[in-house]
Amino acid sequence: MQVSVEAGKGLERKMTVQVPAETIESEVNNRLNSLKNTVRMDGFRPGKVPLKVVRQKYSGAVLQEVAGELMQRTFREALTQENLNPAGDPQIQLETPVLGQVMQYTATFEVYPDVELAPVAELSIEKIEATIEDSDVANMIDVLRKQKMTWEEVDRASAEGDRITIDFVGTIDGEKFDGGSANDMPMVLGAGQMIPGFEEKLVGLKASEEATFKIPFPDDYAAKDLAGKEAEFAITVKKVEQAKLPEVDEDFAKAFGVNSGDTDQLRSEIKENMERELGKRLRTLLKENALEVLFKANPVDVPLATVIQEAEALKKQTEAQAPGNNLSVDAFMDDARRRVQLGMLLGEVAKLSSMNINKDMVKARIEEMSKDYEDPAEFVNYYMRNQELLRGVETLVMEDAVVDWIVGQAKVTSRRSSFDDVMNPQKNKQD
Repeated sequence: MQVSVEAGKGLERKMTVQVPAETIESEVNNRLNSLKNTVRMDGFRPGKVPLKVVRQKYSGAVLQEVAGELMQRTFREALTQENLNPAGDPQIQLETPVLGQVMQYTATFEVYPDVELAPVAELSIEKIEATIEDSDVANMIDVLRKQKMTWEEVDRASAEGDRITIDFVGTIDGEKFDGGSANDMPMVLGAGQMIPGFEEKLVGLKASEEATFKIPFPDDYAAKDLAGKEAEFAITVKKVEQAKLPEVDEDFAKAFGVNSGDTDQLRSEIKENMERELGKRLRTLLKENALEVLFKANPVDVPLATVIQEAEALKKQTEAQAPGNNLSVDAFMDDARRRVQLGMLLGEVAKLSSMNINKDMVKARIEEMSKDYEDPAEFVNYYMRNQELLRGVETLVMEDAVVDWIVGQAKVTSRRSSFDDVMNPQKNKQD
């Protein structure tokens, strides 16, 4: 067998394989000899059909069969001989085989690149640190109080944060429009339920008062026939209510699962949950930072075939989570390319660090995940019996172990932050 390899664009390789005529002829003859002992033909007793007759009738079909099998076998042998690691399925062109002649085919495919990692010890990674303060627990209790909030009617002018119930009729150029009128509609002032400027006009009004004002619809309003147009609204206030927060007492504690009604126990459990969520979030941020640094320090060409496969998988995943999503595969290519590159880099780090995971590590991760569920034991048993879910957890455990190793080798700088900034970065960024 003769093999030659040409490098194409990027990671593309074109491999030409020639299989000796003798190899093909020998295999064809062996099969024809076996065939003549079993083939049935008119005019001949079973097992007595001359080889010449069998050859005339079956040599073409046998040659095609032999050629296909030899191509598969020699392709694998050629890859090993040339030390090539193909990515995706090859495109193979086989020249028409002729008995007594060399069989030749070409296989075009991409290969996985050789990855030479940047020195991990020279990487700089930021580690965010935060703790739960008493004020954080107090803020969380306020959030829980708002979940149990009630409303009480008041005889005063409305203010920001109040709930006001109104009748209103909207018109444009004196004509009513679809969706522009409602009766007994409640809204919390400042919640942004209506178009910009609408709720501000309701501040300072009392029950039974009426008001008329004009407000323009935003230029990007979803209903195109209303976008940018000015509407006039006639308002009648039906009632004004203020928020009433519950006291943090025995009933409040019981409402959140503390059967004893002990408010100190409630605060302790809230803090414990917050610490667990904070720990998970800090761990995620450290992992994201480490992977980003690893990604930027190691630019690597990735096989397009593998990226397309990953993009198709991401598309299917998105469609399963959001039926009706019509995004094309192209929309997922950037994310897919990053995932493929990171997967290759993490694989190299795993080799470098001689990383191994075992069943105990996987089970420990599943038990940690189970703490967020009502029946942890049932959750653990369900995962341990599902091979697909187990493989997913194994991947997570391997990634975490690799990140731990990277962090242990790299230069790590710490930055203090608050619980709120860590858990609600987008909210605080907007504020």
